[in-house]
Amino acid sequence: MNTAKQYTFNPDYSVHPGEILGETLRARSISQSELASRCGISEKHVSQIINGKASVTSETALLFERALGIRASLWMNLESTHRLHMARKAEQERFASFYDWAKEFPIRSLAERGWLLSTGSKEERVRSLLDFFGVSSPAAWEAQYKKLAVTYRKSLAFTTSFKAIAAWLRIGELKAEDIETRPFNKTNFRRSLYRIRQLTYLDPSEFEPRMKELCREAGVALVFVPELPGTHVSGATRWLSSDKALIVQSLRYRTDDHFWFTFFHEAAHTLLHSKLAVFVDEGSEDASGEEARADEFAANLLIPKARYDKFVRIRPISRARVLSFAKELKIAPGIVVGRLQHDGVVPFSWFHDLKRTFIFAEEDVS
Repeated sequence: MNTAKQYTFNPDYSVHPGEILGETLRARSISQSELASRCGISEKHVSQIINGKASVTSETALLFERALGIRASLWMNLESTHRLHMARKAEQERFASFYDWAKEFPIRSLAERGWLLSTGSKEERVRSLLDFFGVSSPAAWEAQYKKLAVTYRKSLAFTTSFKAIAAWLRIGELKAEDIETRPFNKTNFRRSLYRIRQLTYLDPSEFEPRMKELCREAGVALVFVPELPGTHVSGATRWLSSDKALIVQSLRYRTDDHFWFTFFHEAAHTLLHSKLAVFVDEGSEDASGEEARADEFAANLLIPKARYDKFVRIRPISRARVLSFAKELKIAPGIVVGRLQHDGVVPFSWFHDLKRTFIFAEEDVS
């Protein structure tokens, strides 16, 4: 995890101020009725405090200070410490009852990546999950995450877990907190996309820092988060604020054609669509509406439609022509191959060796 582990002392007991009050009266040989008389309150109220059935209020603490010479702050500190302890005890019981809810998340994978506790009681692991999401309870989680306007590209092959998606997105959000971006500027981001397009020939070690910096300067935090079990997601886009967008990629498909298409597809959402929406993309062929527009944007930015149409009209499509066309466009040949295969111009078995497989350093960290 990117944050330092916090260690706090939480004793498993507390002392009600009434216990201290009773001991004080016995030590000074003061009866409950005498204290009540000195303070101008009922003997019943004093008895209730001593027996832990009533709290010490700030007014009562001041009365005890005058009658016993023990500062009101001591009584109030005892009272607040006891109340906090009892609240924690009740919370522990509630958290333990939330464990079935917590198990619906990929908690093992999150723990292996360092985002959650890997050991501990049910209550501790639930607490760790709630801390990860920054919410106080499952009900608060539902209110926070279910209200998001999530647009899915529905996969025909996989069933997606909404809770796994939320966890995957949360990792992206936490990573983005450490990325200081300039205020988002649509014009600058469009320019950045054309500069990033020129990086497709490079290896990840070269293009990754450069594309992230170009995004950052335009107001977009770009992070790579490997898939979690149950996600089957290629990428996602959401706005962290009105001036800061987030693009998350999973590297689900490791070949360069999928990688670059996913990036430009997500970039399209930041340029074309509402800042209130969250787009989670699973790479389905059944795209419509906003997703279809994002697909069109990515396809045409990578390979302009007029030039692509002219290229495919001339047959046969040979390896040499693919390489020549890619060089002419100044993009990686794998991108051309992926487009041809996707459109059914060539079989998926053709020119596969022209695609590159990417491995990123971030796949090995949380």
